[in-house]
Amino acid sequence: MTTSTLRASTGPLAAQHDLALVDLDGVVYRGAHAVEHAPETLMRLRGAGLGLVFVTNNASREPGTVADQLSGLGLATRPDEVFTSAQAGAALLRRRLEPGARVLVVGGPGLRTAVREAGLVEVASSDEEPAAVVQGFSPDLSWADLAEASYAVARGAWHVATNRDLSIPTGRGTAPGNGTLVAAVVAATGVEPVSAGKPEPDMYRIAVDRAQASSPLVIGDRLDTDLAGARSAGYPGLLVLTGVHRVREAVLAVPGERPDYLGADLRALDDVHEVPEQRDGWWTLGGAAARVADGRLDLSGDPDVDLARCACVAAWAAVDAGEELDRDTAPTFAVRTD
Repeated sequence: MTTSTLRASTGPLAAQHDLALVDLDGVVYRGAHAVEHAPETLMRLRGAGLGLVFVTNNASREPGTVADQLSGLGLATRPDEVFTSAQAGAALLRRRLEPGARVLVVGGPGLRTAVREAGLVEVASSDEEPAAVVQGFSPDLSWADLAEASYAVARGAWHVATNRDLSIPTGRGTAPGNGTLVAAVVAATGVEPVSAGKPEPDMYRIAVDRAQASSPLVIGDRLDTDLAGARSAGYPGLLVLTGVHRVREAVLAVPGERPDYLGADLRALDDVHEVPEQRDGWWTLGGAAARVADGRLDLSGDPDVDLARCACVAAWAAVDAGEELDRDTAPTFAVRTD
């Protein structure tokens, strides 16, 4: 039987790791604005010796552009501390294609640069008989771009997606992601692409190898990409509740997407993480408690991160033991951060 639960830390979580693999959208920033507490927390922990690599499924921008944005938000960042799915996609292309192979690039400047730096030749039309199509997110993509990709894939070009995120968080809310655009090409061709980004493990493993780290921690806001990728790569993962997935989604997470640690925001890196204990049928932590009885998830306590942890552990234990969980009883509260 496959089971998973939250982990405890023996001291502050950051002190147990030499590298943090940090997602960007929904973790460090939303649109043009920093997530509260994110820049100052990461700057302080970097000063204390924690290595940082910002690992993003957004393939539209150059690493230097991303680094400049982070620096402008108060988080001084070098381009070599940014690893994008565009770079991962280019690395995947090079495993199969020879230098000089023609590639139809459907994406933004970051993807175009990554393809060129990999020694491949960018083309603009399916009529140039590309060996591959690589598709990454860009807000400027048009129907014509998707059509060109569809023509090339239908003619036999290898289809590589930098990632298949269906949505992305923005300053105005949630918007369609690269996976939505990739799905249009799949619908037109019937061909499923290979994906280079999260949740595939290669992005994380390449970043860890480059940093020569021995104890990495993945940090993200999405269970289906960030945390699934962490489990796929074999690294522990921290879910922060500042982006796409919140308490309800964590409680209902399938084993392959569950986090090892749960925090309201990046300040959770300073915390000593405790795990709920089972007493008289309830999972308890601090003043919080949760249990599953007759398929219903019952909660007791203030809506804080301890209650979220109890809810997760209670639900996961019940589901992994073969019980049915009434999904309507999964909590929807926002974690209190004061």
